Amino acid sequence: MSNLHHKNPGFSLLELLIALVIFSIGMLAIAGLQTVSKQANYEALQRTTAAHVANGLLEDMRTNGNGIDIYAAAAEFGGGSIGAEPAPSCRGTDECNAVQKAAHDLWFWEQLLDGDLETNAGVAAGGLVLPAICITGPAVGGAGVYQVTIVWRGTASITANVANPCGTASGNYGAQNEFRRIVQIPTYIDPNF
Repeated sequence: MSNLHHKNPGFSLLELLIALVIFSIGMLAIAGLQTVSKQANYEALQRTTAAHVANGLLEDMRTNGNGIDIYAAAAEFGGGSIGAEPAPSCRGTDECNAVQKAAHDLWFWEQLLDGDLETNAGVAAGGLVLPAICITGPAVGGAGVYQVTIVWRGTASITANVANPCGTASGNYGAQNEFRRIVQIPTYIDPNF
């Protein structure tokens, strides 16, 4: 009877070791799930930012009908390509004409997309990763369908990509643009209304 009594404690240690291994594997799986969740949340934040900027730019284009050709002429920009803030600033007592307002709007939305309006110790803290904005519409700037396309670099490669040339020549999104993320928002704008 005492020989049988000594075999049970060893068996319990083996059960404990197996339970500990299973628990450790479960904790590693939870850590992996946390990482995937954070990555998905970051991608969602980037997409939300892009949609916000595209809608804001389209609304500025709609309200500044006399400067619609300036917006359409911008074609593709981003990454600080517009440069310093245009003068006048179109804020407060600085009045602007339609052309100046369009130039300032383009600068403002590029700054927002690049994250330059949010800084931490002088370094941009917001915006998208390697963004570009493309505006397409009628060649003469008249009434028609205008589309704002925003692209940026995602965190993981994808195989299906939208057939849109915005940002493809920059090389910022991988050899086959497999890291390119894209938001396209079309709308009809009649500058006469």
